[in-house]
Amino acid sequence: MSRRTAARRKPGPAAPDGVVSPRQPCPCGSGRRYKNCHGAGDVAVARPFDGLAGECDWIALRELVPSATAPLRLAPPVDREVLLATVLPLALPAIVRADGRVLLGLQVHVRSGDVSRDLAHALEQALAAEPGTMIPGGGLPGPGPRLQDLLDPRAPLAPTLHDDFGFWLEDDATGRTAEVRASLERANAAVTPTVRLSGVDAAYWCRLGDKAHLRWVVPYQEDALLDALARLGTAGSLTLGDGTRFAGSFRAHGLLAPVWDLPVDAPAETWEAPAAAFGARLTEALAGTGPLTAAERRARDGLRGRQLTLR
Repeated sequence: MSRRTAARRKPGPAAPDGVVSPRQPCPCGSGRRYKNCHGAGDVAVARPFDGLAGECDWIALRELVPSATAPLRLAPPVDREVLLATVLPLALPAIVRADGRVLLGLQVHVRSGDVSRDLAHALEQALAAEPGTMIPGGGLPGPGPRLQDLLDPRAPLAPTLHDDFGFWLEDDATGRTAEVRASLERANAAVTPTVRLSGVDAAYWCRLGDKAHLRWVVPYQEDALLDALARLGTAGSLTLGDGTRFAGSFRAHGLLAPVWDLPVDAPAETWEAPAAAFGARLTEALAGTGPLTAAERRARDGLRGRQLTLR
């Protein structure tokens, strides 16, 4: 690479508060500067769910889990029943039930550089809409509150996973239309069996055809996590037991989600104890402060090469 090319690819100055300046690489992983990718005049928030209770589960529900719901508590003094849903019929941002309950869709198209602002905008629209309204998507939300401003920060996120999208159907107009039922059939056909482990946070077992995996969103800074994983890999402690293999990691919304390949015939509960034991090993490895050995540095390079950015 020439000196001129290297200078041209040098990232711009870091921006404060977890945002990305237009001259920096786009967080989507495209390799382009943010201003030439997702930065259409605004600033990308690298960790849009930072500050929310259960940040790792927010990421998992948005990127990894097919069908799940979780009750949300609004910041006082607003008192309204809101249910977070991974997906809503017709990929709607939000629905207001006939009784006034709000369903907020999480896996929706990003329209700005801040997923949290996009979701908050849909929630604002739903709270102001009449009962029985489907909130359409479209357009940039503009400046305004984020989820961190609208939700009670003390309320934990407690996901409930579903085998299908039957929760869409209610005894009101939003659940009886032919269009919604057709969308339900398509969504149900695409559901993959998924279970959230109970002993650790944000770890999800799933079965995809003849393969099974554990995908675990962890709340650690990427460089420190890669160092810790490299130490464990070099020590032969990176697996979850016999027949398992560390496959790599996803990068999503500013955090990493390590992934393991598992025996397909072992049910989800089989991995509760191995996951808890690995969590303890990871915590110990994260506490290491010494420099990596040559073998650990090579292992770290290999781990970085097995990362995939979810866009």
